[in-house]
Amino acid sequence: MATSSVCRISAYTKASVSVDARRPASAMRAPVAARAIQQRASVTMSGSAVMPAFGASMAPAADRAERMVVFAGQGGGRGRGNGPQKDDDGFEERVVQVRRVTKVVKGGKQMAFSAVVVVGDGNGTVGIGCAKAKEVINAVQKASAQAKKECIKVELTKKAKTLTHRIQERSGGATVMLRPAAEGTGVIAGGAVRVVLELAGVQNCFGKQLGSPNPLNNARATIIALQNVRTFKEVAADRGITVEQMFA
Repeated sequence: MATSSVCRISAYTKASVSVDARRPASAMRAPVAARAIQQRASVTMSGSAVMPAFGASMAPAADRAERMVVFAGQGGGRGRGNGPQKDDDGFEERVVQVRRVTKVVKGGKQMAFSAVVVVGDGNGTVGIGCAKAKEVINAVQKASAQAKKECIKVELTKKAKTLTHRIQERSGGATVMLRPAAEGTGVIAGGAVRVVLELAGVQNCFGKQLGSPNPLNNARATIIALQNVRTFKEVAADRGITVEQMFA
């Protein structure tokens, strides 16, 4: 009886070894990769927090990224380490949107990530960038570099740090309306419009999204509106009078 049991045990051991030998190396490394993905589930970027809305699930990275919720500028600078941080060049960046995109080619589908990033120095300079990459971090870095190349200068009032007049612009299906506000009002706007206004250094302003809720188009419409704002000196020069005569 002992000999037969030993034979059965040795046969079972050989069978299990043969099954492990036929298993591919990628399948053996799957648990290790899954644990690494779980550890990197919570990623904090400059001025934004990317939070998984699925708990501690072990779904693939592409499915998890599709369900990520990006809060632009979460924390508002309050607390320890929750606020946006500035780079060495003085620019502050915030991630407005991260989404998964798919390109259909002859061989199948190519997955990538698209990121929308807004950068600004809080003193009248602001820009927006949109880029794609195979990884989320690379897409954010490319979008940030593009935004810094396409920065514009915004003219604000000296005391209230607001706009000089009401303006309304559109980009695609999004329409954004901006109105100046008195000192102490603050920035009353939401979504991508608020992010652009805060990074541009606007301290008092009313903003309203009148069209599509798309964050990229709303951010672009806000940039166009800030770029087309006219100063008192420009209006006075067009009329052929001085600023004092215009307000007299």
